[in-house]
Amino acid sequence: MPAPSQFISYIDSNVDSFIKRLGEAVAIPSISGNGAHRQDVFKMGSWLQNQLSALGVQTKSVDLGRHVMDGQDLPLPPAILGKIGNDPKKKTVLIYGHYDVQPAEKSDGWNTEPFSLVVEKETGLLIGRGSTDDKGPILGWLNVLEAHQKLGLELPVNLCFCFEGMEESGSEGLDELITSEAAKGKDGWFGGVDCVCISDNYWLNTRTPCVTYGLRGLAYFKLTVSGPARDLHSGVFGRTVHEPMTDLILLMSKLVAPDGTILVPGVDDMVSAASAEEKSIYDALDYDIKDVEEAAGARIAISSDKATVLMGRMRSPSLSLHGIEGAFYGAGAKTVIPASVSGKFSIRRTPEKVEPLVISYVQSEFAKLNSKNKLNIENLHGGKPWVSDYKHWNYEAAIKATEAVYKVKPDLTREGGSIPVTLTFAESLGVNVLLLPMGRGDDGAHSTNEKLDKSNFIEGTKLLGTYLYEVGAISA
Repeated sequence: MPAPSQFISYIDSNVDSFIKRLGEAVAIPSISGNGAHRQDVFKMGSWLQNQLSALGVQTKSVDLGRHVMDGQDLPLPPAILGKIGNDPKKKTVLIYGHYDVQPAEKSDGWNTEPFSLVVEKETGLLIGRGSTDDKGPILGWLNVLEAHQKLGLELPVNLCFCFEGMEESGSEGLDELITSEAAKGKDGWFGGVDCVCISDNYWLNTRTPCVTYGLRGLAYFKLTVSGPARDLHSGVFGRTVHEPMTDLILLMSKLVAPDGTILVPGVDDMVSAASAEEKSIYDALDYDIKDVEEAAGARIAISSDKATVLMGRMRSPSLSLHGIEGAFYGAGAKTVIPASVSGKFSIRRTPEKVEPLVISYVQSEFAKLNSKNKLNIENLHGGKPWVSDYKHWNYEAAIKATEAVYKVKPDLTREGGSIPVTLTFAESLGVNVLLLPMGRGDDGAHSTNEKLDKSNFIEGTKLLGTYLYEVGAISA
């Protein structure tokens, strides 16, 4: 069932105010992975709760406890829960999103200040950290609520909200909240939920909307090599001691090959080769090698075969090196030998199966170095893989809504990213979970100059609202 015309008109008539609100959200540097910004994450949670309350949503801020991050004991940001509508004749849709963001500094390579939303009139780009991941999509839901409130329209479904502030740092504390509330049955906060909708991923390209039914898992590791009691002068100690940086670089070079092959034995073997039938699914998707290269900003695709590249993103394990801590970087010519250095990398696959393989392999490779330095391996956080039933009525509603708004049939995709809570919702609540993206494949989430196209923000808001009407029609 299409959304009412007055709803669509309201969205079109209030573009400027919607963008202004997005600017307010982007301005709060809610970086969950940096302890110095923990209060900003709390500030963002409070801002979001106030917005929901003003739009008629019954809200609740849930304390998730504390955790230790980089040696700091910190309070976890709260889960912001919400409810609106309790009509037993209507279906209840649970909406999830996250209000924390990745780190960003202009010196990283941004063309603008990351936490000041820039609206490019010529291109229609909304540039700022969190614009597409995940503040823009969350505000899309606020836009939907506002339109119904101002127009006096009744929502076609009951809505339940769960917004968290630690998704970019492993969703600590949220699984326990969900499972405890689910155990309360109809008396829990999520009692009566019929399906879940998450808007925290992206189209494959810049042309074709998609509906996503699967995610890879994630295991995030930290290797630390330490030796001397303090940083040393290379002119005095060079070639006289075992250097931690040398050991770390050698270890990280043995994790993955330039063509993406994972060198940790057993990891690539976790996924069997694709059958001809499965490969045909990837061949049929609206995607081209130039899409990945345009999104990357360079002609650097590993393969010229579309299916190979898509499977590398959606189904095959991948290992990426992310950075080194404790080493000198920046201007100048510092000649220190670092006393301790840490390297971080992640593997996109099932965490619990990956961890023992990684630990055993890294320890074995370190032993081969005959180094007197010390090695420590940590699995910082992870997320399990998830696959949903895309023939469920929840997906039927999303597909119909996409066709109504964008006038095309969406691609059915699996995604390379990880949203840890997805599987928790599916298993704890026993309901279908859907990923309904707002942004495009070139948005640059987690990267410099992250953006959301204004058209995706506005048409995406219409999509979210129309999806609710399609779900409501199914319940009629």
